[in-house]
Amino acid sequence: MTGLLDVAVVSYRCGDLLRRCLTSIEEHAPAGTRTWVVDNASNDGTIELVQERFPAVRLIANDRNIGFAAATNAAIREGIAPYVLALNSDAELRAGTLDVLLALMRERPKVGIAGCRLELLDGSFDHASRRSFPTVLGAVSHLSGIGRRATSGPLAQYRAPGVESGPVDAVNGAFMLLRRSALDEVGLFDERYWMYMEDMDLSYRFKDAGWTTWYEPSVTALHVKHGATGPVRGIALTVAFYRGMARFVVAHPGAVPNPAARIVVVFGIACVGALATSRAAARSVVEAARRRR
Repeated sequence: MTGLLDVAVVSYRCGDLLRRCLTSIEEHAPAGTRTWVVDNASNDGTIELVQERFPAVRLIANDRNIGFAAATNAAIREGIAPYVLALNSDAELRAGTLDVLLALMRERPKVGIAGCRLELLDGSFDHASRRSFPTVLGAVSHLSGIGRRATSGPLAQYRAPGVESGPVDAVNGAFMLLRRSALDEVGLFDERYWMYMEDMDLSYRFKDAGWTTWYEPSVTALHVKHGATGPVRGIALTVAFYRGMARFVVAHPGAVPNPAARIVVVFGIACVGALATSRAAARSVVEAARRRR
């Protein structure tokens, strides 16, 4: 008998976080839920952990790191349940959250994506729980860091601080409840995004197709922010981050309708990305030298 929900979890060298994530699924997902773990060549005992501790979990073991979007899609394609939860390995479910969101999506047939309030380890709010699509001002504030400190106004729009609950542009890819029929219509995550912005891209395509993304803060999940990637981005993640931002702006002209402004934004992303990549490379050299001592 087909269950109501499939869960897709991507793992990469985060065994302890993955164990806690899968335990939370066991404890809080509806009966009949099927879970897939797609491991991106962790080579650190993750496969053995899943096989021994979670034998009911379906495992897809890649021989290389194919990125978040492609790995999540691999799990989605294996399932047939009417709803799919894309869940980060550094996230944990809490009691009642999925029950509320699944009921909401059944009651609101045009909701294609639903997300909840994400809380950090210290219990504080993860401001990326609900987001707005980028604008010129939003891009400037995000790249400069101003938007992380702004609590209202257009400079803070990336975090959608004015939305308390209900329809939003996007929710966080750490926890995205997806309607499979909407995925069948719109398509899965764009695999050209290796890491970062694939969630925003999918939300944009859903909105273009007439689907609603819903933010429901009455229920929560834990998000160990940067738990799976580390607090400081390395070279590959830095490149992926800025490349993803640029790809989004180019792929969705409606986000920045003015062509001249769009060129400026993409150029700004490239410049900031080049500087950030140089810093990441310098950190890598320093860390390698320290390890040799």
